Amino acid sequence: MVRFVRAPNPSPLTLDGTNSYLIDDGAGNGLVIDPGPPMAQHVAALEATAAAHGITIAGIALTHGHPDHAPAAALLRQQTGAPVYAHPNSVVERDADLTLDGDLRVGNLALRVIDAPGHTFDHAIFYWAPERAQFTGDTILGEGSVVIAPPGGAMRPYQRTLRRLAEEFSGARTIYGGHGPPVDDAQAKIAEYIAHREMRERELIDALAHGDRATIPELVLFIYGDARPELWPAMARQLLAHLIALQDEGRVAAARVDRPMTQQEAWILNPPLSELLDEEQAALVAAELGAQLRLDVLYAYRLTPS
Repeated sequence: MVRFVRAPNPSPLTLDGTNSYLIDDGAGNGLVIDPGPPMAQHVAALEATAAAHGITIAGIALTHGHPDHAPAAALLRQQTGAPVYAHPNSVVERDADLTLDGDLRVGNLALRVIDAPGHTFDHAIFYWAPERAQFTGDTILGEGSVVIAPPGGAMRPYQRTLRRLAEEFSGARTIYGGHGPPVDDAQAKIAEYIAHREMRERELIDALAHGDRATIPELVLFIYGDARPELWPAMARQLLAHLIALQDEGRVAAARVDRPMTQQEAWILNPPLSELLDEEQAALVAAELGAQLRLDVLYAYRLTPS
């Protein structure tokens, strides 16, 4: 049985909060997937849920290392003694690496571990065959779309991950994402995500076709509009991921714009997170947006002749 405990960390990026999952092996052992942010009250809620159902937490597994998914692993390990498992590429402290494309075994549980690069390069997805359930972290959410932001994420690996989920795990029924509600029709949701990325890339190419050159801030306003300026930086990083892929394929070229950025352009490309958010929220947004990659030079993009 799968039980979920939602962390009290709502935000535009985490929706109603981060989902932590407790899987019962039927013999009193439990696996926690994504224990969440370093909030003592959330760790206590996970422990209380396990105790209420007679479950001993015997393992902790991470889909990826972002600050809204992984830091509570250390707290929960300290409380329970359960080992922590993470992707071999993870920088999170752990007891053992996940065996990619192998199994994670805890008690009577055996979950397939799927290497799932794209949102990050330390991302894993877990498939529980008896329940036909995928635990997708931030690769697929219960609602909305996922931020793919260089340098920690990349668009083409992400699209390949989605296609792999559709092709190799076509029997999956339920998706338990890192945020949002469970998804009852896994195949429809995966198809929706694949189509969304293809649609966004078509919009980007169409936008570039409207003029000789365009900067990322111009593309953000052209494609997304000006209705939600608080999301412009996330939109900009999404477009950057698409543009990098298209550049690598020789379909788009970039040229440096020889002028200073306007205040709006600078805010879209490098928002002053420490001035806008508290320390915890700023760290989360910086991780999601790949803010360690500063975009201090303005480039204009154009389609290359076919």
